[in-house]
Amino acid sequence: MTVQITIIGLGQIGASAGLALAEHKDQVTTVGHDKNPEYAHRARKMGAVERIDYNLPASVEAADIVLLAIPANQIYDTLKVIAQDLRAEAVLMDTAPVKAGVVAWIKDLLPAQRHYVGLSPAINPLYIDEPGNGIDRAHADLFQHGLMGISAPPGTPGEAVQLATGFAGLLGAVPYFVDSSEIDGIMAAAHLLPQLSAVALANAAMDQPGWSDIRKMTGQPFCLPTTLLANPDEIGSLSENALQNRENTVRVLDGLLAALTELRNDIDRKDRKGLEDRLEHARSGRAQWWAERARGNWQSVEGGKQEFPKASDILKQQVGGLEKLFHRRDKSDSD
Repeated sequence: MTVQITIIGLGQIGASAGLALAEHKDQVTTVGHDKNPEYAHRARKMGAVERIDYNLPASVEAADIVLLAIPANQIYDTLKVIAQDLRAEAVLMDTAPVKAGVVAWIKDLLPAQRHYVGLSPAINPLYIDEPGNGIDRAHADLFQHGLMGISAPPGTPGEAVQLATGFAGLLGAVPYFVDSSEIDGIMAAAHLLPQLSAVALANAAMDQPGWSDIRKMTGQPFCLPTTLLANPDEIGSLSENALQNRENTVRVLDGLLAALTELRNDIDRKDRKGLEDRLEHARSGRAQWWAERARGNWQSVEGGKQEFPKASDILKQQVGGLEKLFHRRDKSDSD
């Protein structure tokens, strides 16, 4: 039995998922849709999807799994268009960095017997510092050696969660089970804080009275931290992500303000020792993070706090989940 997976959004995440799934054509059939016809054409040409459907509702009609690999500010409108065309027992997944807001939209728009599981990918460390996130940055191994956060609203059938677990395994990721509120707290620090810090850095520099001269001397220290601001899609979704995850975003921004105040006070007081201690704390902490992130062996780092399934076990679970979930759907379709 093959499963149809429709991927909506064929940028880095969506096209990479398609490329990874292309290695499992005995199990899945992939259909792609993107509002940008050029992206859609290129994704088909590079083998990220087997066919393209330019009609958005039609692209999901026969899908067993629908992956929304689109910015958060596009999810609600997309859900309104496709919700009524999802078949019974279809599983909808998304890769947005915030989940609580998506869960609320799902409750409002998704018909009964359609299920939602949120995915939060942490990409292969090989590509962490690769600039850009469009289709040019798609890789078949983008999710290998990384975790895939899996969260589902209360009441989601176990088979749907199991299916998402198998899907993560097919992409080469290790599933990391976490509830929606917890992953929103994590992503506020891991995803939103760096982006909002880049906004603050850019605005603080550009609002200086001497920016017309300062800009002539800008270099790597200004360019690298603000690289994310060059992507219109990222900026377009940042306000939505921050507002949908307001409490966590405010919390991490308060932490940033406190850290900046401590640095400011050390400099103002000429406290060399305090300042150097903070700089070394940041340097050593980043070095430890980079080494651990590059290894990707979090079970070893965390001392076995969470047991991550082996790839072979993931695939066994996936097959069982498919049979249970879609047997139930076939039965309901025949009634």
